Amino acid sequence: MYTNNYVIVAIFLGLGILLPMVALTVGKWLRPSKPVDEKYTTYESGNEPVGEGQIRFNIRYYLFALMFVIFDVETVFLYPWAVAFNQLGLFALVEMCIFIALLAIGLIYAWKKKVLQWTSV
Repeated sequence: MYTNNYVIVAIFLGLGILLPMVALTVGKWLRPSKPVDEKYTTYESGNEPVGEGQIRFNIRYYLFALMFVIFDVETVFLYPWAVAFNQLGLFALVEMCIFIALLAIGLIYAWKKKVLQWTSV
């Protein structure tokens, strides 16, 4: 009985490795291959690239993006809870209050550290 489970896992593992390899190989055979120098240049909206490709970005962009992701995930967790509020009971209410309190603490911390103030470089 236990060997049957291992056989099933081995089959799925083999398929998980084999199918992407087959798909990539067939795609390589079927796609057209006409290497030209123009294909290897950088494309920027049809314009010739000017300057260096690697520039320094302000860290504030990443901080704002991270704050957006955090509060976006919060809404993903809040919506199903709000829909099933009547069936979940008091325990879920307490858990959600703890969750919102932790997010509020994080927001207050970011506010105190002046992460949310946009200053020019």
